[in-house]
Amino acid sequence: MTEKEKMKQGMLYCYLDKEIAAEHARALDACDEYNRTPRKRAKKREKILRGLFGALGKDPYVESNFRCDYGYNIFAGDGFFVNYDCVFLDCAPIRFGDHVFIAPQCGFYTVNHPMDAASREAYLEYARPITVGDDVWIGGGVKVMPGVTIGDNVVIGGGSVVVKDIPSDCVAAGNPARVIRTLGGELSRAKGKAKDGNKAGI
Repeated sequence: MTEKEKMKQGMLYCYLDKEIAAEHARALDACDEYNRTPRKRAKKREKILRGLFGALGKDPYVESNFRCDYGYNIFAGDGFFVNYDCVFLDCAPIRFGDHVFIAPQCGFYTVNHPMDAASREAYLEYARPITVGDDVWIGGGVKVMPGVTIGDNVVIGGGSVVVKDIPSDCVAAGNPARVIRTLGGELSRAKGKAKDGNKAGI
């Protein structure tokens, strides 16, 4: 089994592996190109993003300084908005639904390191996916940790650290983030009915 295969399966892998390191370098170069491309060259910026991401919906808007580890593990729906200085450590998939707004200086970290020093010194790490639903607003400076799922119609308060799953239709905040109020679920329910209708061929 290759180190990349181990990475994809959530196992410990060596991040200095040649194949993984080459893909990381490619993503860093693409990020550098994107960040230095003027905003007025919108078509070129979008082309770079689409070549970097695993999937990207309609009308993306990503500000500089954008950083990611590999790019191909980031999947975003329509209306994806990312403000300044955000970091995506996508050693495992990071999936965003439609109309996700991300404020400045946010981080999405799928990667983790072993607790024992010997494994860390052997350049081993592992990753767990992050999933974010539709119509989510992530406040400034939020950090989302490995393995977290955030539901639909959620607001994450600025400065929060999200270490556990957050259900749909709520506001969550704090370190660690916890639900502090609920939101009306009409939006989520309406979208759920639409999705069910599409499945039924309606």
